[in-house]
Amino acid sequence: MTEQNRFLSTPSPKAIRVEQDGPVLHVRLAPEGQEPTLSAAVVDELIAVLDDLHERPDVRVLVLSSMGEDFCLGADRTEFQAAMEEDPSGAALRRIVDKAHRLCQALENTHAITIARLHGKVIGAGLALASYCDLRAGADTCRFRMPEVGLGLPPAWGGAMGRLIAEGGAARIRELMLTCDTFDAAAAHRISLLHKVTPAGDLDRAVAAWTRPLGRRSPEALIMTKRMLAGYARADRTADITLLDSHLLAAQVAHAR
Repeated sequence: MTEQNRFLSTPSPKAIRVEQDGPVLHVRLAPEGQEPTLSAAVVDELIAVLDDLHERPDVRVLVLSSMGEDFCLGADRTEFQAAMEEDPSGAALRRIVDKAHRLCQALENTHAITIARLHGKVIGAGLALASYCDLRAGADTCRFRMPEVGLGLPPAWGGAMGRLIAEGGAARIRELMLTCDTFDAAAAHRISLLHKVTPAGDLDRAVAAWTRPLGRRSPEALIMTKRMLAGYARADRTADITLLDSHLLAAQVAHAR
């Protein structure tokens, strides 16, 4: 291959798909049959979308969903191992995990009301990501799991432990993290990890029941209310140590090698 042809080769497929419908921005994981994991490429593109929203007051609602058979199977652990092999000091892996933290903070802080549309399996980092959305609707066939402890890793993706505890309650999240048990949509609804549960065929209708009225609300009222709610929620996380997550995960992966 010539030098010129090398740079004219087919570009890598996009890690997410973004489409706008009036005031609603649809962000979909796993386009073009990709594995529904939160790879570094996916995280980078999600951060770029959320950063761009600072200049997009016309977007009032963001719906996060997946085009795969499952919403998300978690972080791409092969990238963790590759990062440690490339840089045994752990700095490369810490950068990957710090980006996940930045993504989750961006979801919490964006002016848009964020909605997670969940189906299939919602595993590990996928559940962490969904937990940072303001509203969560799931198909009744959803299956959830926090497998990190069973994999020999701390649950340290995106700084989500505090968020999950605030949303689902300390006792139940403690049990689910320690046992790594799979739980269904009904259980997720009981502990408020889901706001709505519906048959899979009705999931879009359930999400639209939120997006339609939200699109008509006063933008200033939505932004102020979201930021007030975020402030009160953070008050429950005054001992927030999530910035240590990347160090904890890097140290554990290094120890397991």
